[in-house]
Amino acid sequence: MHLASSPRNANLCSCTNCNPFHRCHAWHVGTFALACASLELTLFSEARCFMRPRGVFLTLIVSLLASLTALPSLVLTRAQLSAGVFLQAHRVSVTIREQLAITTVQQVFVNSTNAPAEGVYLFPLPEDAAVTDLTLYLDGQPIKGELLDADRARQIYERIVRQRRDPVLLQYIGRRAVQLNLFPIPPRSERKVEITYSHILRAESGTLRYTYPLRTDYVSALPVREVSVTLTAESSAPIGTIYSPNAQVLIARLDDKRFRASLELSDFRAREDFSVFYSYRQAEIGAALLTYRASALEDGFFMLALTPPLRIERERSIPKDVLIVLDQSGSMAGAKWRQAQAAARFVLGALMPQDRFNVIAFSSGYRLYARSLQPVSEAQRAADWLSGLEAIGATDINAALQEALRQADPERHTVILFLTDGLPTEGITDSDRIIANFSAAARPNVRLFAFGVGYDVDTVLLDTLANAQGGTSTYVKPEEDIEAAVSALYNKISAPILSRPTLETDGAVMLEDTYPALPLPDLFAGSQLILTGRYRGAGAITLTLRGEVNGEMRRFTYTGLIFPENAGGEAFVARLWATRKIGALLNTIRLRGETPELVESVRRLSLRFGILTPYTAYLIQEDDFGRREPPQTPPIVPLAPPASASGGINREQRSGAPAVATASALSQMGAAEALQPMPTASAKANLPSGELIVPLGDRTFVWRNGLWVDTRYTSADMPLRLVPFLSAEYFALLEKYPELREIFALGVRVLVVIDGVAYQVIDSGN
Repeated sequence: MHLASSPRNANLCSCTNCNPFHRCHAWHVGTFALACASLELTLFSEARCFMRPRGVFLTLIVSLLASLTALPSLVLTRAQLSAGVFLQAHRVSVTIREQLAITTVQQVFVNSTNAPAEGVYLFPLPEDAAVTDLTLYLDGQPIKGELLDADRARQIYERIVRQRRDPVLLQYIGRRAVQLNLFPIPPRSERKVEITYSHILRAESGTLRYTYPLRTDYVSALPVREVSVTLTAESSAPIGTIYSPNAQVLIARLDDKRFRASLELSDFRAREDFSVFYSYRQAEIGAALLTYRASALEDGFFMLALTPPLRIERERSIPKDVLIVLDQSGSMAGAKWRQAQAAARFVLGALMPQDRFNVIAFSSGYRLYARSLQPVSEAQRAADWLSGLEAIGATDINAALQEALRQADPERHTVILFLTDGLPTEGITDSDRIIANFSAAARPNVRLFAFGVGYDVDTVLLDTLANAQGGTSTYVKPEEDIEAAVSALYNKISAPILSRPTLETDGAVMLEDTYPALPLPDLFAGSQLILTGRYRGAGAITLTLRGEVNGEMRRFTYTGLIFPENAGGEAFVARLWATRKIGALLNTIRLRGETPELVESVRRLSLRFGILTPYTAYLIQEDDFGRREPPQTPPIVPLAPPASASGGINREQRSGAPAVATASALSQMGAAEALQPMPTASAKANLPSGELIVPLGDRTFVWRNGLWVDTRYTSADMPLRLVPFLSAEYFALLEKYPELREIFALGVRVLVVIDGVAYQVIDSGN
């Protein structure tokens, strides 16, 4: 083996066991980084490489944070895999009592090589959090570490960045750290590191936040074999809102004062941090507010969570009328009809004492259990009557829905559960006429929840009916169970506590462009309404929630809710709003057809927030698929949308498997409560499209022509400044704009827009 002698290449290894195109300065946050199987890199002196026959020197940097900022951890590289040192398990246990969070992190490192591995362990401490206790164990034995202040830690971070020409550590600048020496990991063995620390969670506008950083996909090439995070919280006061922006986090309410949030994955590459927000319920219906503002010059974003009690006494639920409308046509024969009957029996058995019901089975005509709504005491007889029916005949949807509306009492909360597996084939068969007839007869107190079974359903018909009446559409695939889908939905809506709710604000703040759109859906016990939108103005306001309970108006008042004027807050709030808005726009296109204005709105939002749609798959070029290393001279490419785009949504495709898949995806997108990427229509790439589009704060970066490009760079006429990597100007920008720490951590080649100027980082070493 020989080493390059040029100073600028002193950190590159030409060992025949290494890929010559891989940098030999691979490192890891939360696990080991290995240069190569026989190479030592010294980090805390001059940059140099030299042989060490007795083993391998490693740099271990651990990010164990429960802070208010999202920082990456668990970064693995291909070099590590070839070296045979990897993180096998990463387990996190969190206990929160009142506002004291105690975090225990256990990591298991495996050295599968034939040489010992030894190194230094650097642990960045949480920013703006008072760590009250810190304990470290190595293989069960307590060990001591050196506490570094922010300045000393910064020197170490910058030295590592300069020596290894890897900018990922820049995002830790400004944080204190703990440093300790590690004993060697023997060949073919493992070593366990355990850290316990505690800190007080801060409350902002009455909302507490716990975050453990896991987001590493833009620097990680390999998964972690086992990752688990379990958080248990308890309080002396009732807990109201519980929310996580990560769709993979499971939340379970244990009772009114305790909850558990968990994440368990294998072969894991994190795309989002583990974050949980929660608040205490001060009223019967709790309210929690999160905001984000990119700058004082543009409107802000908000997320308001309204949380009714987990459960209420059955007698306190709003009395409701439930009309079960079941497709009894011949296509439902067999297992589908048996499951539909079981679903109806479940609903009948779950009725509240003050409820009323009726069952309407339709085919070529319709059959009624009774001529009018019946008391709950008749539920068992209705179930027996339904069991004697067989599926036969055609499908007259219009007649069945008109009969359901005829029975609806204008003075009571009415729920129509409508289940069908086919298209209208009897009576009025034109879907637009069915919609018009239904809209003309439906009263504001009627809620329709549609279930489409199989692929031969008219998705436009079902979605339009449900959306117009404050309900939802659920699509049950042929292999899925109808009873499970119906029971899951009914459990959520079985106990309404506030119908036809409205929101009002006082002061100088206006809430606009909300999703779900006004009027708001009803509130139910045990569920949570997440409202996203934009806000104009700023300041502390009083929010008033009004709604009907048994025909009487109720009012809930929330004071001291702060809508900030200055930039800051939770960036995911803006992205969640954009996800819902794009879903609503795409659904409008599906139901009503394309217009230039709608398509342009989708493109503009998807470009800014990095949300793939059928209209923005052009963001990923074919030449970029599979490319992970930048070319020598990347061109500068503005991310202006093209004049036309392929793909789109086919409004004419109302039924069939693609139509059902689109309807389901857009329904989930429009009601998203967590950040989930929209699947791209392109399947050409071997890598997930999300690996080439990275959201950071309120920005999105696209890997294009070997360059991480800020999507705000939309014109070649924008002023452009070239900034050499690791130059004085490079670090001056970091000092002036702290938000660049995470952005520059993307890699050596980055183009970012600040105050109308584009800054392109260029690799001065090449």
